[in-house]
Amino acid sequence: MEIIRNEVVAENTVELEFKVSAEEFEQAISKVFRKANKELTVPGFRKGKAPRNIVEKMYGQEIFFNDAIDEILPQAYEDAVKEAGLVVVAKPELDIPVCSKEEGFIVKAVLTTYPEVKLGQYKGLKVEKTVIPVSDEVVLGELVNLQERNARLVSVSDRAAQLEDTANIDFEGFADGVAFEGGKGEGFDLVLGSGQFIPGFEEQIVGHNIGDEFDVEVTFPEVYHSEELAGKPAVFKTKLNALSTKEFPELDDEFAKDVSEFDTLEELKANIREVKGEEADKAAELDLENKLVQQVVEGMEANIPEGMYEARIDDMVNDFGNRLSQQGLSLDMYLQYTQMDMESMRKSFREQAEEQVKIRLALEAVVKAEDITVSDEEYEEELMKAATTYNFPITELRKMIPVEEVKHDLSVQKAIDFIKANAEIVNA
Repeated sequence: MEIIRNEVVAENTVELEFKVSAEEFEQAISKVFRKANKELTVPGFRKGKAPRNIVEKMYGQEIFFNDAIDEILPQAYEDAVKEAGLVVVAKPELDIPVCSKEEGFIVKAVLTTYPEVKLGQYKGLKVEKTVIPVSDEVVLGELVNLQERNARLVSVSDRAAQLEDTANIDFEGFADGVAFEGGKGEGFDLVLGSGQFIPGFEEQIVGHNIGDEFDVEVTFPEVYHSEELAGKPAVFKTKLNALSTKEFPELDDEFAKDVSEFDTLEELKANIREVKGEEADKAAELDLENKLVQQVVEGMEANIPEGMYEARIDDMVNDFGNRLSQQGLSLDMYLQYTQMDMESMRKSFREQAEEQVKIRLALEAVVKAEDITVSDEEYEEELMKAATTYNFPITELRKMIPVEEVKHDLSVQKAIDFIKANAEIVNA
């Protein structure tokens, strides 16, 4: 790889031109030929046995050019950017004006580069730390949650169905008088008021007694995963088989013994207050850090290229798509269900992306200004924490996460710590 041209053509924009030699190109062509030849059919030769000159004569001399470029370009591009001393922050625009066996190929790249950042004040910032005290209502709320988790279902037979009951039902749905797929269930437990079924369904069970058979009339939402049913009225032939309701344990010392390591309710309350106090203090620290970082961002001057925002939005869309796939849903299906398009989804991420890019630039500028570094020992300690937290072999983590990525994240956190250590903090 040889750099031919490296020129700043506008703010945050560089045109980089580099050449891959004929020798390097030939090596890449030979490599892709060996892979492709296994599947090529050439009269008179068994698969994988035809000489390259015969294949090129039959299919054309340039048959392997594109695959060879794909093979060699990523590393050549990375080497060229590194040699040019550039930090690229968005997808490059690439063009290949010259490509031949005799000359190799030339790449013309238009690159969006890291912007110049001028920091304002980041030392001596004033900020108020607000810790919300743990109220009796918060403690009671946690006790109620424990009650919920330890409640048991008891059968009800002496009254009609009420909201929050669990109704065991049989049902079959009909649209235009015809039963539809997925509309039938037997012995189904439904918590009335949970919103699990179509709006209006659960409320029509309320007031019925065990053994009642009745019609539930509803209209499917206009936006529904089955287009055939969207917006249509439907009738569900329904039978109420059984009712049950939650029975909550009493809040007393016995309850404390059953749900915790403590012998009395007062000890349990004191523990809840302590844990919630620690959580409140952590939340206050995080809020404090966010306020300080926001002040640094507001005082920063930088002409941030649009490509940085677009690249961050790309990452956010990909992350969202990965989370959906873990739930068995594709991004295309999600867009269809929500009646969104990709443009509107990207717009929904825009504000958050802009904020994240600005924060990143501000903190990286502090890292540079204060010459903040991360030692190998700190890197190892962080890796060990992650391995312990996620119960994952540290040797595997080393393979998965680049060293520089971990060190970068640590340096950014150290920048936050530096800003906080040099701030004037007032307790509210």
